[in-house]
Amino acid sequence: MYERCFKRIIDIILSVLGLPVFGLICIVVAPMIILDDGLPVFYNALRVGKNGKLFKMYKFRSMKKSAPDIRLADGSTYNGVDDPRVTRVGRFLRSTSIDEIPQILNMLKGEMSLIGPRPDPPDWLDRYPPEVRIFLQVRPGLTGYSQAFFRNSVDGNEKMKNDAYYAKHCTFLMDLKIFLKSIIVVLGHENTYKDMSQNQMDETEKEKLKILEKI
Repeated sequence: MYERCFKRIIDIILSVLGLPVFGLICIVVAPMIILDDGLPVFYNALRVGKNGKLFKMYKFRSMKKSAPDIRLADGSTYNGVDDPRVTRVGRFLRSTSIDEIPQILNMLKGEMSLIGPRPDPPDWLDRYPPEVRIFLQVRPGLTGYSQAFFRNSVDGNEKMKNDAYYAKHCTFLMDLKIFLKSIIVVLGHENTYKDMSQNQMDETEKEKLKILEKI
């Protein structure tokens, strides 16, 4: 009952209240992005939503224009501290999670929730094993169980298991714990970037990075 009804009501209330905050942040952040790397201000990423339906997830752009998609061996996105694709302003936006603020619009539209599994790129739909696909029954979130307690310290396979665990145990109390933990993680800048010593990428992806580092 909570996930099907009350959770959505909470999301609508919070997203409406958050719109003025989003507007004020946009007034400050938009010029910073433009001065650093030009337009566009926003990055619209295609993501997997509830029941596997695709949607456009909004973010403040933190990467350079036309930055290539670079993946690790497990299929997750490369997110190293020395990522040459990230702009100077983008590093600040990521470390503070301000880049995720535009997803308030996704919440208002019903595509996302405040709390839920972080949405994956479309190609992950074919990667989900049957035993974890239960998390597709809940809306993806601005933050979630895996994001709050593990953030970038786990690989894609562990993230899927964590998301499935959340979907099976979704309650108001659990969401409240995740929300409070997320605040602590963001303020403490915990696991903002992945530990690349524990993650590998194939030679093609390594070559992409080498080319970017020379630009």
